Amino acid sequence: VFLFSVAANVLEEDSMEQDIESPVTIHQPKLPKQAREDLPKNISKECAKRKIQRYVRKDGKCNVHHGNVRETYRYLTDIFTTLVDLKWRFNLLIFVMVYTVTWLFFGMIWWLIAYMRGDMDHIGDSTWTPCVSNLNGFVSAFLFSIETETTIGYGYRVITDKCPEGIILLLVQSVLGSIVNAFMVGCMFVKISQPKKRAETLVFSTNAVISMRDGKLCLMFRVGDLRNSHIVEASIRAKLIKSKQTKEGEFIPLNQTDINVGYYTGDDRLFLVSPLIISHEINQQSPFWEISKAQLPKEELEIVVILEGMVEATGMTCQARSSYITSEILWGYRFTPVLTLEDGFYEVDYNSFHETYETNTPVYSAKELAEMASRAELPLTWSVSSKLDQHAELETEEEEKNQEDQNERNGDVANLENESKV
Repeated sequence: VFLFSVAANVLEEDSMEQDIESPVTIHQPKLPKQAREDLPKNISKECAKRKIQRYVRKDGKCNVHHGNVRETYRYLTDIFTTLVDLKWRFNLLIFVMVYTVTWLFFGMIWWLIAYMRGDMDHIGDSTWTPCVSNLNGFVSAFLFSIETETTIGYGYRVITDKCPEGIILLLVQSVLGSIVNAFMVGCMFVKISQPKKRAETLVFSTNAVISMRDGKLCLMFRVGDLRNSHIVEASIRAKLIKSKQTKEGEFIPLNQTDINVGYYTGDDRLFLVSPLIISHEINQQSPFWEISKAQLPKEELEIVVILEGMVEATGMTCQARSSYITSEILWGYRFTPVLTLEDGFYEVDYNSFHETYETNTPVYSAKELAEMASRAELPLTWSVSSKLDQHAELETEEEEKNQEDQNERNGDVANLENESKV
């Protein structure tokens, strides 16, 4: 209650200040979580800053959770991929549990065979031929199961030829143990050799920039590779994630639109030896055609960039992702150069990889710039066309006057002839 009263007083003082000075912005007070939850919802909504939800996080992980999946049996039909996709702690737990359960299961069967044959009652009897020599309990049966499946072969416990059921069980355990080894070791190998960690050394610039390049407004971001082993057949793609409403009134949440980063010219295929600046020309086909500097912060959009290629060392396909929201798109900036020529080699300074500097850039949208450029060219074309039109109008006016004069003359001649006849 005390915290709530303090919060109310602070909000009341802020509201009074806002009445006196209109530009003052209300900031939410720093209160404990319980006090913030006790605040009225309308006050908390006004004070709390709107949080932009990402579709893809900066580290490349998709911020999407699958809920209400009823057909969970599909995960079991593809059990190998399910195990590979699990986290390491669960994968290691399943790895240990599968082997332990297998050893315990066959160890229990070995002990049951020895118990049913009466080997437990003839321990130490030299005249009795047991199924498994030196098996005197469940622990020894468990150890024999481990030796059989892992083919250790210490030589102390061995199966005899007087136990046909034991021979059959030995064949079954050997085959099943080979299958378990192939499955689990293959799963661990694939998980270890996954190229996801290779994507950790593929970096994207923290911000994207919009500035002029070759007289055209462009959206740019930078990519780089920290390793000396290169990405083979590297290619870059970009998607605009933005909700839209169709002309028929259908609302499409998180609609995906392609952003051309050189697909038609081949610039999307990269030779990623040093950091490269990926450029998207904002033209009539671009989704940023009508967006200006003032309108950009108001847009709720996200740019997802995807870098794909093959790892040179393993030949496996690798994919790295990142995203940029509106607050991470800087209008009127360029990237600081990072490549310098040293004595016999080029050096990349990754300390300046994310740095930008401000440049002179128009605040208008690409559409407005195109209209301004067309207007600047229109007076010349208008003058030529207007002169031609004027000449044409003068010629038509002269022709009309000549025709009227001729008609008048023809009329006068006709009147004289009529009078003479009369």
